[in-house]
Amino acid sequence: MTADLREEIEKAATLVVKAKHLVAVVGAGMSVESGIPPFRGPGGLWTKYGEPPMDGYQRFLADPKGWWETYQQATYRRELDAAIREAKPNPGHYALAELEAMGILKHIITQNVDNLHQIAGSQKVAEIHGNRYKLRCIGCNARFEREKFQITELPPHCPKCEGIVKGDGVMFGEPIPADTLETCEAEAYACDCMMLIGTSGTVYPAASFPQMVERRGGSLIEVNLYETSLTHMCVAVLRGPSGESLPLLVERVKAFLRY
Repeated sequence: MTADLREEIEKAATLVVKAKHLVAVVGAGMSVESGIPPFRGPGGLWTKYGEPPMDGYQRFLADPKGWWETYQQATYRRELDAAIREAKPNPGHYALAELEAMGILKHIITQNVDNLHQIAGSQKVAEIHGNRYKLRCIGCNARFEREKFQITELPPHCPKCEGIVKGDGVMFGEPIPADTLETCEAEAYACDCMMLIGTSGTVYPAASFPQMVERRGGSLIEVNLYETSLTHMCVAVLRGPSGESLPLLVERVKAFLRY
């Protein structure tokens, strides 16, 4: 461990121990460490295959049957699904689950759709962009496990309200599901210390949450390989992979609590 990283972990651990309501906002960088390609940037799925249409949700609403008939044809979707099936939580995921089990981390707001937080043991997770293993009713927001949902017609309909069912992933042009957004906003409002892990801080509404915390006098901790638009707002910056930095942070937090 470098002297700089040791100093930043010390600062971060102090903030975490003192926090009354610690929340983590997680972006694609954490999933990349588990072998899942990002959407944008070098090696990104959309960089390779092109971005989906910006009015994807409107196209779905206009022809949900057609959307379901062509759902698996997009090359980037097939590559993403294969990567997610093979991916396993990295040490950073387990470190967050441990912080939650200790009663310190109150909630995770993730922009990722891979279910790795839950596999690692985290319970309090708000998936702002959905989950690739789930389907969702656009009428009542009921969610269903994809593998267990019986599809007998296209488009499938919700057994609870008869609304149209789609993949849980949030499409371009689609509002963030109201129940998820309400949870995220409530957690950000209660938060006095927020960890920003593997996120560039440029995709809204997730990018607004650290700004909300900072305006209310809370502290921000960044865990990222690279400098971001949020770095200048952060009290502590752990520059490196979350799979390496977060376990070190957890060990230092434990040491604080033993004193």
